[in-house]
Amino acid sequence: MTSAFERLEPRIYVACLAAYNSGWLHGAWIEVEGDEAAVWSAIGAMLKASPVAGAEEFAIHDHEGFGGVEIGEHASIGRVVEIAAFLRARGALGALVLAELGGDLGAAAAALDAQYHGVFDSLADCFQALTEETVDIPAPLRLYIDYEAMARDARLNGEVFTVETAPGAVHVFWSR
Repeated sequence: MTSAFERLEPRIYVACLAAYNSGWLHGAWIEVEGDEAAVWSAIGAMLKASPVAGAEEFAIHDHEGFGGVEIGEHASIGRVVEIAAFLRARGALGALVLAELGGDLGAAAAALDAQYHGVFDSLADCFQALTEETVDIPAPLRLYIDYEAMARDARLNGEVFTVETAPGAVHVFWSR
């Protein structure tokens, strides 16, 4: 299992479709760094080396280092570069948040920058800590507070979302 803060090294396997349709496997693994032009250059070099003359079409047949974020076969190279840059900067936790928020890079960045509350053993533990930090609870009443119910209600009401990076490592984000 990867650490929540592990850096990711995204790369894609780009295949030449002319070669593929002719029964040959021809492609290249390409590191996806911050430069879209470099990715296009690598795709161009792969197509130029194709066993089929004049090859121009390609598809992304595999990807790795994206922390579980899916990259489609015909994804825009610009979008792939944006996602890779986000993941290189934000690591595995960023990938989980991005997936949780449906691939919305702006929402994922906002969640990580402004909505992150911390990591807890469970969402109930988060609500217990928050309650005990902000409310003076008389000792005789402490056993009657249902933190599990508070956590469940907050999740169902859309007040929070969580991503789990390991057993006992629940990252809590306040919703806007």
